[in-house]
Amino acid sequence: MKRKGFIILLWVTLGTALFFFLFFTKEKSFHNFLITLLISTMYSFILGLGNAFINDFLNKKFPWSETTGMRTVLSVVSIIIGNFILVYFCNYISYVEIQKVATAEVFFSKEYTTRNWFMINIALLISAFLHAKGFMEELKKTSRKEVVEQKLIAKSANAQFESLKNQLDPHFLFNSLNVLSSLIDENPIQAQKFTASMSKIYRYVLEQKDKELVTVENEIEFAKTYCDLLKTRFEDSVDFTFEVKKEDYRRYVVPLSLQLLLENCIKHNFATSSRPLVIKIFSDNDTLCIENNLQAREQMKESAGIGLANIVQRYALLTKKNVFIEKSEDYFKVKVPILSDKPNSNSVKTDNENGSYEKARKRVKELKSFYANLICYFTVIPFLIVINLMTSPQNLWFYFPMLGWGIGVASHAFQIFGVGESWKEKKIREIMDKQKNRNNGNLR
Repeated sequence: MKRKGFIILLWVTLGTALFFFLFFTKEKSFHNFLITLLISTMYSFILGLGNAFINDFLNKKFPWSETTGMRTVLSVVSIIIGNFILVYFCNYISYVEIQKVATAEVFFSKEYTTRNWFMINIALLISAFLHAKGFMEELKKTSRKEVVEQKLIAKSANAQFESLKNQLDPHFLFNSLNVLSSLIDENPIQAQKFTASMSKIYRYVLEQKDKELVTVENEIEFAKTYCDLLKTRFEDSVDFTFEVKKEDYRRYVVPLSLQLLLENCIKHNFATSSRPLVIKIFSDNDTLCIENNLQAREQMKESAGIGLANIVQRYALLTKKNVFIEKSEDYFKVKVPILSDKPNSNSVKTDNENGSYEKARKRVKELKSFYANLICYFTVIPFLIVINLMTSPQNLWFYFPMLGWGIGVASHAFQIFGVGESWKEKKIREIMDKQKNRNNGNLR
């Protein structure tokens, strides 16, 4: 028993001693008070420590959280037998040894049976209350433990998901710059068009990469723009077909999944004008399919390991539906699930503390998104300026992506630091405070 339990037993001993001394003792003397205190101490500590020992023993051997049914039966049996023995022992010491109002033969006769059973019933009620209290405390501990474990699991999954999403940003930028470098030598005019479109696409990447899911419609529109970039480079060597059902447009997929899968098709297959690579994007039975005719490259470049594995892992963290891969001698197909609803990851966080945490986390995400956009701007634009001045100094085309992307960065900054949600909340709070002060003034 813990220190708190001993303190409670001491207060119970003192309270019962005073109660019986004041209301049931005829001769009020110090000697009688000591006897009453001794008897109260005996009952309180023997019954208290006995039941505490039984409860602690059962908690170790048969915890409530693991063996609830068996523990209930054992608790009932143990408190009946235990209190029967303890009460008879305390009554025997009290009546025979301390007060000396009965002999051993009289105590075990019918004369004291009713009195003993009355004391046993009181002890059973108190003991049942204490065991029920212990059960509730154990239930609360188990519930708290489960909540903490679920939060840890959720945080771990969220951290893993964030790690997977953060692969997309540098991965896309790296591959896009590689394509641009190739185009500069092959076709400078097409490189200019590619650069102008890349800034628009990269903006989408920055906006969507922090989301768990996006609509099929948004992903298809982005994929079409990305396909235009690929057509800029490969011209008639690649061909794209989109046959997605209109009713699936309002459903959800993992963001940038199409871009990664389209990129895989280009990376793992060769494409020529005589043997074009045909890529089909269509919906089929709650899945979004990306299929291409198989024209595998003989010599593959070393892969970064990002792409299909990334999509599979992100879906695994969001749903039980699987990503399917089909491969034959003629074609390669990937099926990603189309989800009807967004997962509600914040349903557990309903109290004020978690609400504040969610607002803070959202604000941090917004700041991270802006600074990522700003860093990429000051990384890519100087690179484009150098390429422009080295290849065609008479034709300064870098102004277009610099101004277009710069306007986007300025708009992003104005949204975060100017008229964003935080600014709205501040204004609403100021208006409410003014109204509250005005009402208080009227009341005075």
